Amino acid sequence: MERLKVLKTYKIFIGGKFPRTESGRFYQPLDATKKPLANMCLSSRKDLRNAVVAARGAVEVWSGATAYNRSQILYRLAEMLEGRRSQFEEELIRQGSTKTAAKKEVDTTVDRWVYYAGWCDKYQQLYSSVNPVATSHFNFSILEPTGVVLAVAPEEGSLLGITSLIAPVIASGNACIALASESKPLCAISLAEVIATSDVPGGVINMLTGKYSELEAHFVSHMDVNALWYGGNDKNAPKRIEEGSAANLKRVKTTTPSKDLYAENWQSPYLIKAFTEVKTTWHPIENVGGANASY
Repeated sequence: MERLKVLKTYKIFIGGKFPRTESGRFYQPLDATKKPLANMCLSSRKDLRNAVVAARGAVEVWSGATAYNRSQILYRLAEMLEGRRSQFEEELIRQGSTKTAAKKEVDTTVDRWVYYAGWCDKYQQLYSSVNPVATSHFNFSILEPTGVVLAVAPEEGSLLGITSLIAPVIASGNACIALASESKPLCAISLAEVIATSDVPGGVINMLTGKYSELEAHFVSHMDVNALWYGGNDKNAPKRIEEGSAANLKRVKTTTPSKDLYAENWQSPYLIKAFTEVKTTWHPIENVGGANASY
């Protein structure tokens, strides 16, 4: 008799820990040979709520870190992925990628983390400004993180897809809750295992698995989620998301830079800026010794 393979059960990732889904449910995505790949959690509304609580608690710590420190931490993630590239290449192949495509996806994923690590302490210089005013004030505009961001990963690009959403979101100090690809979720949870042993504070990145169709209504209606980035393939989802988010004024991004995850516009400081708020500060100029003197 052929031996029955023991499938690994992958848990979700919330607050730096790996709890089982509150629902107790699971599903089995298929591998390249149409056989069950693993047991993946079917996340519930309660799992989402727990993830939002964890993310909200992490925003102050993460946004309060220096930009240089965030840069170091993102670069460390790239280093750790580089050290486990053979594992990710194997997982991508199991999910249907060719050996060449798997190598390219891992290479690009590592490079993308490095790219956004480099922008952590530079995007403010690009988008901040000193504004001209007609009164005796200095007027400065800077960017601040918007808070808790939900990111729905593309179905394709098991590793690169979810990285391309998470990296620009957290680069500015946001906390992220990511929903992995439903059909190819394996690399997302393996990425969570890397994150768990990295320097990323618990709650900054949270990973859910399951069916977007079950969670969409809860995503758009949650009052403590500040923004939602939809990268999925449902053409009707953007309209539903925008309508559902109107009640709580949630920022919504439902367009992706390109369907091609390797396109250059997936690496852009504008994707960091998309999940920030502009803060303008007025500071009075003290006139001492005449109208032209300022200190």
